[in-house]
Amino acid sequence: MIHANEEDLKQQITFPPSERAEFCCGMMDSEHGTTVNMASSEADEEPQPGDLIEIFRPAYQHWALYLGDGYIINLTPVDESQAAAVSSVKSVFSRKAVVRMQLLKEVVGGDSYRINNKYDDSHTPLAVSEIIERAQLLIGQEVSYDLLGSNCEHFVTLLRYGEGVSEQASRAIGAISLVTAAASAFSVLGLINTRSRNRPF
Repeated sequence: MIHANEEDLKQQITFPPSERAEFCCGMMDSEHGTTVNMASSEADEEPQPGDLIEIFRPAYQHWALYLGDGYIINLTPVDESQAAAVSSVKSVFSRKAVVRMQLLKEVVGGDSYRINNKYDDSHTPLAVSEIIERAQLLIGQEVSYDLLGSNCEHFVTLLRYGEGVSEQASRAIGAISLVTAAASAFSVLGLINTRSRNRPF
């Protein structure tokens, strides 16, 4: 069944491509959420439909949205099987992603995760039924992917809040700007230093 806003939602999710993409990115934010290790069966809190799930990989975080009954929706590389898509080096250079519904425990594997609805203070979540309906419309869809403008965190926050948000991307853009400014400053200093050496006394 096609919903009136399905095309609008697909346009929001079909992000513009970039030169480099990564499905899972960012630094750890220990400010919010409860961390759960899948290896242990004790969880302080069970996820509820519509919750944002932050999965801690060895070098990055991956984001998913909890659908219920143990299932999540997340972005995975296009050219890989579901099992291999959990954490892939190929995803770093991919410009496309597939929206998949998978079991949370299979995606998390031996890593840890936490429920992290960290934007609830600044963004009003949509109704749970709308979040789930929006998510279900996208299962199996191929979308463009951009590390800084439309990563896995943008994807799940767009579903939960109707707006893609990513502190990870903002921090990365800030770091890139700082490195670029520093490189420019060193370049200018090097040019000045070279010119002063070549000047006759």
